[in-house]
Amino acid sequence: MNTKYIDFNKENKYLTEVLPMIPTNTILNKTLTGLGATYGELKVERHSIIIEPNVPVIVGKIKDPKHKNAFGVYEGIYSDDIVAYLEKNKGYHKILTTPESFNKVKDAFFEVGINIYEECFLLFDECERIIQDVCYRQDIALPIDDFFRFENKAMVSATPLRFSDPRFEKDGFRVLEIKPTFDYKRDLYLFFTNNILKALRDEVLKSLSQRRKELGNEKDICIFLNSTDSIYAIINQLGIEKESAVFCSSRSVSKLKERKFNQAHDQWTAKRMKKYNFFTSRFYSAVDIELEDTVDLIMISDIHYAEHSMIDPNTEAPQIIGRFRNGVESVFHITNLNENIVIKTKDDIEMYLKCSEDIYFKIKNLHDTTDNIFYKQAFREAMVVIPYSKFINEDGTKDYFSIDNYIDEEIIKSYYHKPELLNSAYLNSKRFNMSYKSYFCPLSDKDRLKRERNKDALKKKNEETLRQLILLSENEKEYESSIIQEYRNELFIYNSFIVEAFELLGADKIKELNYSRPKIREAMLLKQHQEGIAGLTFQKAIDNSFRIGSIHTRVFIKSELIRLYELFKIKHKGKITAETLNTYFDVVEVKKNKQQAFKLIARR
Repeated sequence: MNTKYIDFNKENKYLTEVLPMIPTNTILNKTLTGLGATYGELKVERHSIIIEPNVPVIVGKIKDPKHKNAFGVYEGIYSDDIVAYLEKNKGYHKILTTPESFNKVKDAFFEVGINIYEECFLLFDECERIIQDVCYRQDIALPIDDFFRFENKAMVSATPLRFSDPRFEKDGFRVLEIKPTFDYKRDLYLFFTNNILKALRDEVLKSLSQRRKELGNEKDICIFLNSTDSIYAIINQLGIEKESAVFCSSRSVSKLKERKFNQAHDQWTAKRMKKYNFFTSRFYSAVDIELEDTVDLIMISDIHYAEHSMIDPNTEAPQIIGRFRNGVESVFHITNLNENIVIKTKDDIEMYLKCSEDIYFKIKNLHDTTDNIFYKQAFREAMVVIPYSKFINEDGTKDYFSIDNYIDEEIIKSYYHKPELLNSAYLNSKRFNMSYKSYFCPLSDKDRLKRERNKDALKKKNEETLRQLILLSENEKEYESSIIQEYRNELFIYNSFIVEAFELLGADKIKELNYSRPKIREAMLLKQHQEGIAGLTFQKAIDNSFRIGSIHTRVFIKSELIRLYELFKIKHKGKITAETLNTYFDVVEVKKNKQQAFKLIARR
């Protein structure tokens, strides 16, 4: 597509000053957020339908007194409601709708006898979201076929992506790019870490607190993280429940309320803001967050726990910053990395897609040319499992938006392989002045995730705890004792038994005993007995071998008691027999496998 540039000077405030009306068959690259492209379309003298990516955007626009003639369509608004608006409204129709609700708009226009394709201008706002969201929200691309049926249409964004759908070329689309004549770059501090929580608390929040003390001003903190679970974990671990608010989808609101966190909302208002404000991707673009003061902005990507929290430096980062109409005081991006991510260039990705496409259509050709019903069935089943099948529409045509989504996601993933790649992506966007820093801890987010995944498998849990304890002990000289102690306490909460065993016996002994809890406990008691660390250790060793309610043969009881007395070097008055157990327990005689045995009833 050809590109035409339009200069935008610093004294200009709104898009309409340089572009009074968005022309048809245009992809408008605003470059800057907050230029009022939607506002201009709501005021221009023509019937307009504006497709917005999310409900909060629409709610925000229709509540604005500047847009009294605008009507919002989303879940819960029906075709009858739209018909009532069309019949009542005397001026130009201005409808804002989600992609999923677009069909209701079509039905309403048909009902009142208006040819929607000829009489309305269709504007797809924040158009990069069609590509970015289509993998998990297929309905976002539903209006695309209709989009190309409109005589007058355009797409707009401050961060558009390139579309591969050939219909753009066929309809003669061109790119209009707003070109600022002034420096609009802003400072961004990029933190690479292996522990998100510690970097947030000990580096970013600490530095902001220090700045507040020096300047004497208090700023709200806005944290963008596309994972409700990670948000909840951060709030809990920082102990900031009473000072926090979360803005997310209605489903996530319910999820948080089930966890007894009640300051979660699916719509943003200034009154709901707290000291710490968390936003999911629902609020990354289009929403206007209008505050009286600037905020401190923190973006977080926790790719080990939530890969979908990766932030694209070219689209999402500028959009997030652009939400704040009064500006931001400072911008941080905290992220961990994954060296196992395979770095792919766009050429690599396109080569893979071409190969996958060839394989798919070769099998399809075999399917189409065979008359054998069993071969046809086998080929059809093979086509379904081939990865390329997800790029094919139900009618057999290519799903270009899913292809674009795959390319975009793979490129973004590559940024998170190592620091230089992500930093370069930010620099290449030409929107940021970069400063970056690494902050590493003895235990990482990956270690935390392993602990969480091993909760149900006891031996794996013990092995992972020991591995992390060894890692801590190897790093004792590199970190302050308070940091090592903090991680030790985390592990103690997670698995106190192995932490105590490690500190008393060491790693080699635990491995030698094959993580057996009874054997480790006995070894700990013996060690305590030998070193005089704790009293009644022999009594505890007896309890470790003989449990209340258990049944043991007389032969086992005698041999086990002899072993324990010898192990602890305790002399027994008289001969040790099975009856010696009566010294410690009330027992009754029973049979076990036809042998004489005792059942332990109670401790004496």
